[in-house]
Amino acid sequence: MDVKKLALLVGALVIAVVTAIMAKNMFAGAGAQQAAAAAPTVAVGPKVLVAKKALPVGTIINADSFTYQPWPKELMQSAYYVENSPEANPQSLLGTVVRYPITAGQPVTRGTLVGPQDRGFLAAALGEGMRAITVPVNASTGVAGFVFPGDHVDLVLTQQVEGGGDGPTLKVSETIVRNIRVLATDQRISEKDKDGKPEVKTFANVTIEVTPKIAEKVAVAQSLGTLSLSLRSLADNSAELERAVAAGDVKVPANANPAQEKQMLLAVANRPIDSGTTFTTGGDASRFQRRTVPAKPTVMASAGAPGATGGAPASRPNGGVRVIRGNDDSSGAR
Repeated sequence: MDVKKLALLVGALVIAVVTAIMAKNMFAGAGAQQAAAAAPTVAVGPKVLVAKKALPVGTIINADSFTYQPWPKELMQSAYYVENSPEANPQSLLGTVVRYPITAGQPVTRGTLVGPQDRGFLAAALGEGMRAITVPVNASTGVAGFVFPGDHVDLVLTQQVEGGGDGPTLKVSETIVRNIRVLATDQRISEKDKDGKPEVKTFANVTIEVTPKIAEKVAVAQSLGTLSLSLRSLADNSAELERAVAAGDVKVPANANPAQEKQMLLAVANRPIDSGTTFTTGGDASRFQRRTVPAKPTVMASAGAPGATGGAPASRPNGGVRVIRGNDDSSGAR
């Protein structure tokens, strides 16, 4: 091949490659400039209170329910809880109840929460088919005031059972209901104590969530003896959920999404339980106490006793009590 033609061919290839590269860079730069020009500039506003997780209706707010997150300034609303505002203190929202469902990441508005002092608080806190009942407690029976709305407790009945014999009364305690959700307490904070600090007074009443049948049982138990609260661990909720799944108490529809399935599982796991209760007698706590109630002595009616067939009663030498020892009868009969 002629050297001159070969040189022209090589030069044409070089020019084509350089042109392709320049065209590629030019179009890429233009696309980047257009994308940068199309990207909207969002002005970041103050931090607002948003839900850390899905909060269905009736959820009692605790410290893990909310967090602060920056929110676009153009989307700000007056109903949001803004950080550092007097009404946005998370501590003041503890114990309130969700009136309308809140999704995860959604800002919390003032209309979605209802406090213990607001009308409709208990109605919003109650689950479907549940009832609210109040139990009187004191410092010892109420876990020294360490029970708060949203906690789960067991209800223990302590009473004295009268025996039929001559022995002392039987002392016994029984766990009559388990896994009860606390709705509210009447705990109050006084203005100032003598040192100038707020003084928390232990509550005297606790309102709990129960089924209609358990409400009847609790009402009767208050007249039998003393009711005490036994605080449950947070880990027990997962154990109750596993028990409910194993027992077949949970029936989830086939078309339910994961959020609905989780909500149904938690609703079943949080229901109070009044079956399989346990009890402890005085004999289990002290060797000097009895374990059972003595049975009442039986008195055998004789053939001549009043109201029995066979005529008038026979005379008894020992005051009317007939004693039989083998073939010997105190009345003289054989």
